[in-house]
Order: sequence, then C-alpha cells, then structure tokens
Amino acid sequence: MTSKQKMNPVDDLINEFDKVLRSIVGATPMRRPIPKPPEAPIVELSVDEKKHSAGLMRINHVGEVCAQALYQSQKLHARNISLKEKLEHAAIEEEDHLAWCESRLKQLDSRPSLLNPLWYAGSFLLGTVAGLAGDKVSLGFVAETEKQVEHHLDDHLNDLPSNDIISRTIVAQMRADEIEHGQMAIREGGVELPSIIQSMMKTMAKAMTFTAYRI
Repeated sequence: MTSKQKMNPVDDLINEFDKVLRSIVGATPMRRPIPKPPEAPIVELSVDEKKHSAGLMRINHVGEVCAQALYQSQKLHARNISLKEKLEHAAIEEEDHLAWCESRLKQLDSRPSLLNPLWYAGSFLLGTVAGLAGDKVSLGFVAETEKQVEHHLDDHLNDLPSNDIISRTIVAQMRADEIEHGQMAIREGGVELPSIIQSMMKTMAKAMTFTAYRI
C-alpha cells in the first residue's frame, strides 16, 4: 500500500491547506530544477530592464497562483478518479512554475504581487463553478485557460529584454508545460466553452495582468 493510499480525509485536508498557504505566501516546493539557459554569456540587466522583467515575472507568478487555485478546486469536484489524478499531476507541474517564478523574482530584487490572496480566492471560486458544471465543462475550462496562458506567455517572450536569458528560458519551459496541460484536457473530453465565456476570461486576464505588473 502506497503512502497516498494510506492518507485519510484529514490528511488530504491538511495537505491541501498547506498548498494554499504555500501558494499565497511562497516557499513552494520545487520538484524540477529551474530550467537552465543555453550556454551563453549572462549580460547584466539595466535598472529599467530588471524592473520590466520583474513586472512580467510577477504577472507569471500570479498566473501560477491562480493555476493552483483552479486545479485544487476543480480536482475537489471532479467525478472521475483518473481525472483527479491528471489534474493533480498538472497542479504539481504548476507548482514548479510557481517556485521558478518566486526564485526569479528574488534574483531580480523584486517580490510577488501583494494581491495574491485575492487572486487565489477568485480563481478558486471560478474553478469551483467549473467543477460543479461537470467534468467535460471543467476540462473545457482548463483547455481554454491554458490556451490563453500560452498566448500570454508568447507575448512575454516577445516583451522580455532580449538579454534576460534566464527569465526567457523559464517562460519557454512554462509555455511547453501549459500546452501539454491544455492538450490533456482536450484528450480527456473537454468541451469548447461558449464565446462569451472565453471573452469574459480574456477580460479578467487583462485586468489581472495590468494590476499584477504594478502591485
């Protein structure tokens, strides 16, 4: 019997609460090492470049805080055991993203968003609504979220200073993982969300991006 099988509901609750705290206040465990940039000279960033990179990485960090809340809430309401396991696997990879962004923000002499508790709470609510709507809708929500995140990371790869090789390498690996998570959701039967829901998600993402860059 594995340790996972031995865990009782109280253990599960404590474990999930620990994840909530780590997502909001930091100290996220890192299972995979930070992606290493290709062998190239590391050029010192200017003050303005560091500030801009930090703003973008803070946005990415907020996105990963939201991802933790979404996956935790959707996993909670998933009907299918296999789906729960797949959502858990995706959440673990998102934890790596969270830890990578935390580390990079420290290197840039910056900090996460001060509004992380708010981002987490709002995302947990959205994930709960999606989860209660059924597994296919919940998976559709994952697929659409990851598609929008992919486009958002594309924008960051274009916007990050060209000499910030460390941040660019992290973002590139995050993008690859997000694409796989979205494809998993489609393979598992996720349905396409109505266009009005997609538009609302984009509007909310823009508001989060604008705020997280600054606060």
